[in-house]
Amino acid sequence: MNILVVGSGGREHAIIKKLKLNPSVKTIYALPGNGGIATDARCVPIGATDIEGIVAFAKENAIDYAVVAPDDPLVLGCVDALNEVGIPCFGPRANAAIIEGSKVFSKNLMKKYGIPTAAYEVFSDMEAALAYLETAPIPTVIKADGLALGKGVIIAMTRDEAKAAVVSMMQDKKFGKSGDNVVIEEFLTGPEVSVLAFTDGKVVCPMVSSMDHKRIGEGDVGLNTGGMGTIAPNPCYTAALAEECMKTIFVPTIQAMNAEGRPFTGCLYFGLMMTPNGPKVIEYNCRFGDPETQVVLPLLESDLLTVMQATTNGTLAETEVKFSDGAAACVIMASAGYPEAYEKGKEITIPEHLSDSVIVAGAKLDGDKLLTSGGRVLGVIGTADTLQGALDKAYDNVSHINFEGAYYRRDIGARALAAMEE
Repeated sequence: MNILVVGSGGREHAIIKKLKLNPSVKTIYALPGNGGIATDARCVPIGATDIEGIVAFAKENAIDYAVVAPDDPLVLGCVDALNEVGIPCFGPRANAAIIEGSKVFSKNLMKKYGIPTAAYEVFSDMEAALAYLETAPIPTVIKADGLALGKGVIIAMTRDEAKAAVVSMMQDKKFGKSGDNVVIEEFLTGPEVSVLAFTDGKVVCPMVSSMDHKRIGEGDVGLNTGGMGTIAPNPCYTAALAEECMKTIFVPTIQAMNAEGRPFTGCLYFGLMMTPNGPKVIEYNCRFGDPETQVVLPLLESDLLTVMQATTNGTLAETEVKFSDGAAACVIMASAGYPEAYEKGKEITIPEHLSDSVIVAGAKLDGDKLLTSGGRVLGVIGTADTLQGALDKAYDNVSHINFEGAYYRRDIGARALAAMEE
């Protein structure tokens, strides 16, 4: 089989490494891929949002199956366009990808179908939003409606911060058209849990839960990033909570999308908070999370391509989706200065024996040299029977990898280990 994977980051590299294990896979093309992905797939310089270019390439290269991994091409209708020329895909069509593409849509969906989430108000007029904030409970959460590279959410601890967030989104257009509408919602408290789920629009198969570490600094301080590390499973997510989420959130969400004429297939990401009043949805993503994928897929014992095809074919109920009972950890090695200004072009050295444990997110090839080209450069993985063992292995692997200015948090998994002792 010839497989096409759309995307260029760590998530895509993790997916490709897993797809390679299927013996029927002949060639994997990554559009556009990156310097590290080039060791596992053929990278083609076609951008992830160049829908016409992707479709033309897929037709010319006899692609048998496509995996559309990032949010932008999904929301733009990449799956729809590939389906139109007869190429089956993993991922939702545009009318279902809106569950991530519009926070207003997803909040209204949850309200309509009784899916637990934070109380909220929607505004298209800035003055009305500012007037509402005069008396709204503080802290509060301000969200740009559309996609914003994962940065369109601001937790405002004061009224002035909340107003500044609204002005930056609606007047200054910090996130472009994504800020034309904003959601102002209740500030929830409790442990956060990420759960990715395979679905064919009928059956929901949750994957192993995970815990992300968004802040740049140790002790969860400093600026938000795209994620500085993850662990799986998340110890805060008990079997009882998993059962409750399946009944009150996962299945109802799929049923709600079907009722709206927007059947969802592929991977649906549930960002959850375990509040004192039970689990609630913070956000939906219409695809695999990054860097959650980097710890979830190493624990998948079933064949990934087989499961993906089952979501496309509507046969997930008859397909085994099995995860190991072990644990996985991912430590992100970032460029100095990330998530603000950082230098690129630093040579990366990765020992050959660690190639299977390293996911490349932001690097390019220059001849035979691998050079940094992004803020988050590498995801370094460890798996073991226990979380402590997985963390030990990940950090040992990190110690053997070098590039100038490499920065990583040394406390990934610390919160999870503490929760396990409570």
